[in-house]
Amino acid sequence: MKLQSALRLIYPPQCLTCGAAVEDDLSLCGECWRETHFIHGLTCRSCGLPLPGKDRGTDMQCDDCMTIARPWNRGAAAMMYRGKGRDIVLRLKHGDRTDLARPAARWMARVAPPVEMGTLIVPVPLHWLRQLKRRYNQSALIAKILARSLNATYLPDALHRPRATETMDGKSRDTRFASLDGAIVPHHKRGQLLKDRSVLLVDDVMTSGATLAACTEACISAGARQVDVLVLARVSKDD
Repeated sequence: MKLQSALRLIYPPQCLTCGAAVEDDLSLCGECWRETHFIHGLTCRSCGLPLPGKDRGTDMQCDDCMTIARPWNRGAAAMMYRGKGRDIVLRLKHGDRTDLARPAARWMARVAPPVEMGTLIVPVPLHWLRQLKRRYNQSALIAKILARSLNATYLPDALHRPRATETMDGKSRDTRFASLDGAIVPHHKRGQLLKDRSVLLVDDVMTSGATLAACTEACISAGARQVDVLVLARVSKDD
């Protein structure tokens, strides 16, 4: 305890995004918290997008999820992909801020769909060239911590991405879905562990849902009984 106290004096806790002094490690200062649009209240049951109105315990869907067939069961997101939320995602994804995986997992655990005993926590995979360049898979970092928090089994290599896809930034919804057709498959050995299991897919951001749909379809093709999805941030049409 004395060593920890001494370290806190030398290295006082700082805000995750701006570096301002805070009381606890891995937290946000008041100003950054206000600029991080955490999702609460009534949300779409399929993607986690906030909806107008009060949460009366009835399943609702956003306009997109009423027109796009989602192959998964339930979906949730911790925050909107705007303001400090966008900064957090980009720093984790491209800025070597792997420390952000811990608070991300904590925020996501609060909104996660119900996790039954025996659920597998599966991250969205990266193509090996992209992972080599980035040096880590941010979704896998989050999923590993989340699995401990939810007392579930972490299975990082259940899915495989044999074909590299171009970046989806700025692409239309139809282009995103077409680009991911057949791009994600069950791992030729580890994928068999998905059979008859409930799966919680984990990713950093949901935009159109094309990547998560491809992963869900791969899980179902391997015999998964049910698939839910959970992301750190959700993009809306207004962002």
